[in-house]
Amino acid sequence: MNPASFSDAELEALLADLQRWPDVQAPNLVAADAADRLILDTCATWHREAGTSWPDSITIIGDHYGALSLGALALGSTQVRVHCDSLTARQAIEANVQRLLPELAARLTFYPLAQAATSATHILLALPRGLDVLDEQVAAITAVASAQARLFAGGRIKHMSRSMNEVLSLRFAQLDVSLARQKSRVLTASLPLESQPDSKFPATATHEVNDTSFSLHAGAGTFGAARLDPGTRLLLENLPDLTEHHRLVDLACGNGSIGVFAALTHRHLTVDASDHSASAVASTLAAAEANGLSARLTAVQDDALSRLPDHSASLITLNPPFHIGNTVTADIAFKLIDDAARVLAPGGQLLCVFNSHLRYRNELVRRVGPTTQLARDKTFTVTSSIAAR
Repeated sequence: MNPASFSDAELEALLADLQRWPDVQAPNLVAADAADRLILDTCATWHREAGTSWPDSITIIGDHYGALSLGALALGSTQVRVHCDSLTARQAIEANVQRLLPELAARLTFYPLAQAATSATHILLALPRGLDVLDEQVAAITAVASAQARLFAGGRIKHMSRSMNEVLSLRFAQLDVSLARQKSRVLTASLPLESQPDSKFPATATHEVNDTSFSLHAGAGTFGAARLDPGTRLLLENLPDLTEHHRLVDLACGNGSIGVFAALTHRHLTVDASDHSASAVASTLAAAEANGLSARLTAVQDDALSRLPDHSASLITLNPPFHIGNTVTADIAFKLIDDAARVLAPGGQLLCVFNSHLRYRNELVRRVGPTTQLARDKTFTVTSSIAAR
């Protein structure tokens, strides 16, 4: 089949065949939605009305599982440059293209954001959750994209706001808002302004917990940016003595606050941090450098703890997310807890903080081992779980 000849029905079938693997699966979680299709359709309609064909080269930002990337391939692009902050999203896109369009896989390449957007004229963007993240992304795009760049940014209406229009209008001369379709909408921004406002990110902040001061240096795409999440603060305030441990595995490290604090308060400790987010990894490494810990704190991108063998760690910390994208779900937390249980040596310890209303304690007992509450306030609970021997 000529990829440029995909009909509407064939494209729908392609999107319907997308899978979320290796991300968690659940009935309320989909691999492609109406916003993805509307972004593709809006870009295609613009080119049709302009009398031009679908772009040969296109940049995709924030694709979740491949709807935009594979859609662009199916519509005829021969060079698809993709930026995904999430390693899990990248792995899902790679798996989907190898399964559904293997003959076109060589046309799709992953890049850091600035490299993906360099000289770009056509950009498809899945709108992020936060305005700060959107501004950080658009600032990076307008700094390097073509002067004729056109950005098609779409999402579900329930997760959009007029403030998104304002963010785009600060950096583009023209903004068009699509009609709603299937509870989705696309913002089309064009002609990057020569004069751009300064970006607020990366941001820096200094915090103090139990008389220990430390600095965070984080991008907007990192959970909490440079702020100290109140759940994490409760964990740090009640961190037990870690003298018997020599290595801490900080799972889903975010801005690095847990690993940094633990390393500062336990000078013998090395920290092996990881997160699925490239922004989080960069922020953790920046925090390590800012606090003079680069020699003892490392951070890498990983899908949970896939890089670590079974029973290889005696201490793991975790502040698990309770949402995937815009969907609230416990499944991602259970995936992380299960992988922590796999990596813990018998008798090893998992320190976890979570929203109290989620009632994870019974799951921690079932998935890891005996679990003790270390602290609790009106919002968060901190626990210690010991891996079964």
